[in-house]
Amino acid sequence: MTRMDLDPVASHDPNEIDDQRYDAAVVAPVVERDGEHHLLFTKRADHLGDHPGQMSFPGGGTEPTDGTILDTALREANEEIGLEPAEADVVGQLDDIRTVTEYAVTPFVARIPDRAYDPDEREVAEIALLPLSGLLDPENYEYERRDHPYYGDIVVHYFHVDGYTVWGATGRILVQLLELTTGFEPPVRVDGSRY
Repeated sequence: MTRMDLDPVASHDPNEIDDQRYDAAVVAPVVERDGEHHLLFTKRADHLGDHPGQMSFPGGGTEPTDGTILDTALREANEEIGLEPAEADVVGQLDDIRTVTEYAVTPFVARIPDRAYDPDEREVAEIALLPLSGLLDPENYEYERRDHPYYGDIVVHYFHVDGYTVWGATGRILVQLLELTTGFEPPVRVDGSRY
């Protein structure tokens, strides 16, 4: 059975970003089913202005009523999939990432119960529970180099599992999560850093 070691997430000292126009947060939900770890993703509704139809982790932008960036992540997960904040066993925080839409996104990793979740059809087309074994299968992974307008030479990751493709900002978050918790090693950029 394929499982993640979540201890390195708990002890990770995340890099935080404070130079973007907007702040957002997501929950990377870990579900245990039949002895194997799975990750829960949402497929964004096709009518959304930003990233329609893409796979993402539950989350979104901060609101004035949010006390902390973790409050943002838990509120958004509650709104998008019906996860109650008390159900989320938050393990730790990954590095912030920048998006092309000028967001600094803070990812939190949390264990959540294996139950049916209720997608908010205004934002979420469907919920997909993807097995860790599929995400780690080299046959399901590819990457390409791109010249990014802000970051120069970057690596874009693609995970193709069960008919879904995880890429973009969510793919970058997933890469760090897999690096910390499994033996996954992404390609190395020309300057030696990983994305």
